[in-house]
Amino acid sequence: MNLLWTSATMVEAMDGRPLGTLPEGVRGISIDTRTLAPGDAFFAIKGEHSDGHDHATAAMAAGAGLLVVAEKKLPALGRLQVPMIVVDDVLHGLEQLGVAARQRTRAQIVAVTGSAGKTTTKEMLRSALAPSGNVHASVRSFNNHWGVPLTLARMPEDADFGIFEIGMNHAGEIRDLVKFVRPHIAIITLIAAAHLGYFKNIKEIADAKSEIFEGIVPGGYAVLNRDDALYAHMNRKAHAAGIDHVLGFGEHAKSSFKLSECVLHGGRSMFMAKIDGQDVAVKLGVPGRHMVQNCLAVLGAVHLAGGDLAKAALALANFSTAKGRGDVHKLKFGRGSITLVDESYNANPASMEAAIKVLAATPVAKRGRRIAVLGDMLELGDHSQELHAQMADILTGNSINMAFLAGPEMKALADAAGGEMPIQYRSTVDELLPVLMNAVRGGDALMVKSSNGSGFSKIVDAFVKKFQPAAGA
Repeated sequence: MNLLWTSATMVEAMDGRPLGTLPEGVRGISIDTRTLAPGDAFFAIKGEHSDGHDHATAAMAAGAGLLVVAEKKLPALGRLQVPMIVVDDVLHGLEQLGVAARQRTRAQIVAVTGSAGKTTTKEMLRSALAPSGNVHASVRSFNNHWGVPLTLARMPEDADFGIFEIGMNHAGEIRDLVKFVRPHIAIITLIAAAHLGYFKNIKEIADAKSEIFEGIVPGGYAVLNRDDALYAHMNRKAHAAGIDHVLGFGEHAKSSFKLSECVLHGGRSMFMAKIDGQDVAVKLGVPGRHMVQNCLAVLGAVHLAGGDLAKAALALANFSTAKGRGDVHKLKFGRGSITLVDESYNANPASMEAAIKVLAATPVAKRGRRIAVLGDMLELGDHSQELHAQMADILTGNSINMAFLAGPEMKALADAAGGEMPIQYRSTVDELLPVLMNAVRGGDALMVKSSNGSGFSKIVDAFVKKFQPAAGA
């Protein structure tokens, strides 16, 4: 049995108190009884909406090897017959175990942040580095105050590469997390008006993202978007943090990881890149100029981490995105088909523009139309109406035939673009769905884009449920 941690090491790392007869060790770490595997250690973390101690019985029933619980919660657990490690604070205990994982590993560590594309870039790195060794990476978007230490604690001792996504809503959050990760390589995908409701301006967002430099190990690398308007600002921040190796990616002539040629297709992208002087040809399995941009950073990180560039390029041909992050559905519709691009997981002005450009490049049948289905971009604060209205030029300037919009913030875009193209606006996604269903015809291409909280994933779900996959999909 391959153990992730011995119980003795866990007790020592967390300065815990063993209770009962602990097993030799555990094979995994869990904070959710619904996904807990037999033999896992269950950490009873107290979250915003749930306290893990309330699920201790369920963890035991699911086969947890041991529980990690808080001292003050112990009396409420009664006579639960399962081995435990008792700590002062469970989240802090998880952080300490994450620190121990980072201390014992010999893996090359890559951290990814940015206003958009973090999760997709992390998954690209997972695919690109897989041919070069054992890769450990966070699941889904585990990029916050519990997701980062959890991902660290789950890192096997024999990992060759560790990939971590670090997110934030407020200043100071990345600083707290990167001290656990201590990356050899840190990537900032781009700076955009995401979470602008919590900042005065976009420069403050760049400052918050630049906190990642503070955790880079001595001799490590900062990999920045050379085409970003705030590149020079972040470059200064990196050097001020003591980073000697700052490398750029993009089309800029001075990029270390430079795009040479690029051909965008509806379902994939073909490009040539020069990675630190080496020519690399890539067939990327997903569409979009923004995907190519992030892939340049990925190839640069592979090179810096000692991975095989040629094998990485081959692996990326089979790369596909996660649900809601650009996955493409080909669906039967009458005697023909429709194409549905699902971008419903998240949205800000930069990613909205990128998604619209993907739709513009998506093939349609002879009578087919390109239809943008857009919901609110959230967390933009006082700038929201202005930023939504500014999307009008993007929408009308990219060969989009019509748009279906819903949500209180999207009213500003409907008003701004209404005189330039056919637009259907409804106040809610539930009102918009039947209007859209009745309007679609065979040969159309639809792109659904919104912040996750806007609920536009139900539009995707409704189409996928009603229409069968087309032949060859």
